[in-house]
Amino acid sequence: MQRGSNMDKVSSIEGEKKFKGDVDGPGSLPGSLVKHPEGRGTWPISAFHLATTIATPAAFAPLPYAMSQLGWIGGVVTLLVGTAVTYYCTLLLASLWDWDEPNRYVRYRDLGRSIYGAKGYWSVLAFQQIASIGNNITIQIVAGLSMKSIYTTYSSNPSGMTLQHFIILFGVVELFLSQFPDIHSLRFLNALCTGCTIGFSVSVVALCAHALRNGDADGSSYDIVGSPSDKTFGIFAALGTIAFSFGDAMLPEIQATLREPAKLNMYKGSTLAYTVIAVSYWTVAFMGYAVFGNTVNPYLVNSFFGPDWLITLANIFAIIQVLGCYQIYCRPTYLYVEQQVMDYNKHPWSLQNALARVGVTATYIVVITVIAAAVPFFGDFVALCGAIGFTPLDFIIPVIAFLKVRNPKNPLVKLINVAIVVVYSIVAILGAIGAIQFIHHDTNRYQFFANL
Repeated sequence: MQRGSNMDKVSSIEGEKKFKGDVDGPGSLPGSLVKHPEGRGTWPISAFHLATTIATPAAFAPLPYAMSQLGWIGGVVTLLVGTAVTYYCTLLLASLWDWDEPNRYVRYRDLGRSIYGAKGYWSVLAFQQIASIGNNITIQIVAGLSMKSIYTTYSSNPSGMTLQHFIILFGVVELFLSQFPDIHSLRFLNALCTGCTIGFSVSVVALCAHALRNGDADGSSYDIVGSPSDKTFGIFAALGTIAFSFGDAMLPEIQATLREPAKLNMYKGSTLAYTVIAVSYWTVAFMGYAVFGNTVNPYLVNSFFGPDWLITLANIFAIIQVLGCYQIYCRPTYLYVEQQVMDYNKHPWSLQNALARVGVTATYIVVITVIAAAVPFFGDFVALCGAIGFTPLDFIIPVIAFLKVRNPKNPLVKLINVAIVVVYSIVAILGAIGAIQFIHHDTNRYQFFANL
């Protein structure tokens, strides 16, 4: 199967489920009626995709640092509420799969268009691209940090390669994986990535236990440090970091890969995925903060002093996990651009289409790699991406779409949903302010292409 292939033909069969996707071609507003390949995935596959998309080391390794900006009470409450609300919003979004019978909307932006017209389409597309690109910049930095850590531990010349070398190496691997046709073709990698999520969590817990036993963090304090302005911006950025940790900009695209009943399978897959996410997040966040307090590193693994083999194992789990996550997030951009440059009247692997595909994927990865290498401020990008990308997609748009489509009559249900929209709109604004302040601070403190 190719991305956006010519199997997606206009459907005129009466009574058939109609899938809406953006394959009309260049120059038109995407979203015409097309016949989409029927999903083949099972609900455990959806759990693998979701867990790979959300529970990356880039997402939960900075959680102890976010808690250090909020303190125990603020951190615990924000994290628990975030878990519950994002799970609820995931179910809301999955429930809209069949709101417009017999149509099915196989991309988030098409769902937005079906409810709010052109402005819904372009709004979702904009937020999705911000989230996807920001996420991939962040996890490419994480991959570089993890590979550099392994290299410096075992190399006889630890200064021989810089962080930028490893960021480039990761980009080369992703360019190869980008030639796979779609998300479903990566299901085995994503199953492995889910296992690596658990492995990373277990490794970090073991490292925390070792640090406690060895007294590596003796004297750690839980006080929120800094000037009043530092504390304020730190709280703002922490809200963005926690929002990023639950980021999922791809749920309708994942749901489109599932066999019927897709909605029920998505509910089951989401429940399994969020069970893994909750256990992983809470364990890492609470133990990491308990051990290191306000001295914790934005990337938790860099807080540990040993043992080397266990730190290496955690880094290996991190690298494998983000390989799959990167691929899920780059697909919307690939698909959108390919539809403008590829000739669907020709074979998908014709020379023209093959060169176009390589050109699109290589251009994307080069841009992401250059940004990640030039400004490798991991924690800052996490907060910014969470605030202006994932918060609208995961906490705000699903709720306002649900309110418009379902129009719940129960006033309490309506009140709760409106409260979610208001609170997380504030979170998005404050998180963006805090993240921008930290990026400004770090760009003044470090030079571009800093070997951190």
